[in-house]
Amino acid sequence: MLVALTIAVTVAALALAAWCALAAYRDQPTKDWHFIGMAVVSVLALVQLVVGIVQVARGEKAHDGSVIFFAYLLGAALSVPVAGFMSLTERSRWGSVVVAGGGVVLAVLEVRLHAIWGG
Repeated sequence: MLVALTIAVTVAALALAAWCALAAYRDQPTKDWHFIGMAVVSVLALVQLVVGIVQVARGEKAHDGSVIFFAYLLGAALSVPVAGFMSLTERSRWGSVVVAGGGVVLAVLEVRLHAIWGG
């Protein structure tokens, strides 16, 4: 797994979490610019999903097994979009809290992905 990509996704996810937590602190729902941030983080996670698939297809192996690796990759790719969808249904400060939580979840999944790959 590319360490630089994992770090980039983690930093972007934590920045999104902090940004949405600040919006929740200010009693604001998620706005359009939050969704742009979610899109950037989601694209990074999708790039990581593709890179992970390509690396396993080339014969590289995850330390803890490919099935668990792909499960974590898929969860990482879906965590922010699911949180964004949930924030659309809750148009209050709690929508921002949900997205902040999704960013933290993605960061934790990235740490675990690094450990599963053998880092």
